[in-house]
Amino acid sequence: MTRRNRFIKWFGVVAAIAMLFGLVGPLLIPYQSVPGSVAPQALAGPDSRFMTINGVSIHYERYGQGEPVFILLHGTLANTYTWHEVIESLARIGTVIAYDRPPFGLSSRPMPGEWEGESPYSYESQVAILIGLMDELNISQAILVGNSMGGSIAMLTAQRHPDRVQALILAAPAQTSHGFPDAIRWLFATPQMRRLGPLFLRSQVEQFGMELYAKSWHDPSRIQVEDTDAYMAMLHIQNWDRGLWELLAAAKPFETILDAQAITVPTLVITGNDDRVLGTAANEDLAGKIPGAQLEVIAECGHVPQEECPDDFMDAVTRWFDHLR
Repeated sequence: MTRRNRFIKWFGVVAAIAMLFGLVGPLLIPYQSVPGSVAPQALAGPDSRFMTINGVSIHYERYGQGEPVFILLHGTLANTYTWHEVIESLARIGTVIAYDRPPFGLSSRPMPGEWEGESPYSYESQVAILIGLMDELNISQAILVGNSMGGSIAMLTAQRHPDRVQALILAAPAQTSHGFPDAIRWLFATPQMRRLGPLFLRSQVEQFGMELYAKSWHDPSRIQVEDTDAYMAMLHIQNWDRGLWELLAAAKPFETILDAQAITVPTLVITGNDDRVLGTAANEDLAGKIPGAQLEVIAECGHVPQEECPDDFMDAVTRWFDHLR
């Protein structure tokens, strides 16, 4: 056997071993929960309530009474806390329901093998959970209030179920998403990536999440310790890393399923003039696409106007709602 043939032979053996290790190696790594993590219910507060919808335990809070009914949808990496500055004001107008979208907050994080068919983390399932929540609470119609990706789910719900949506209040809503094209999305749902992906997220989310949160404010120096603590609470909940990975694995490019021009319900778009996450121009562009939408731009405010500029946020909502009635 020539030297060249021996090289080709051994190169093939090494390549086969490397490929085998790449396929099997990740499956040999035992998954261990994040040290010190607890069940979501262990962090429940006095206003916490839970219900099971489509096999998912949903954490929600309820305030106020009567109509209209406001349902609040938070953004990615957030939870019901993001609304704490405006809930009391909204509750003076009607009933307020704030809930945690899986896999965030105190809602459960189903794992592969615990569901059949559509992933509970897909956008379609997120819409189904919202409609299921309304059904369980006997809410025929609601005003959906969504921030960032929560605004996207609100828009998709209005597009798919216009009879259930009285109106939309969109705070810096996302038109695009972290979804992946179908050509590679399957990779994120493989057993190997489901083992390695959560480990990668553990090493990145705390730093990236806080950087993103600071970027969400026009003036990050105003962020309080209790604000960061509320966001970082997710890192203490069992399977937060696996749930977040499943969300990424299930996500499609949002712009492929949302048609803003198909939204027919009254809509208010609120944005800060310094949205450094999605860009103020993108929010203004979206308001131009939704038929009849009203746009409110808040000065010296960022991507989370309900937190950073709650008084201006409520002024915009009140003016618009008074006109709506």
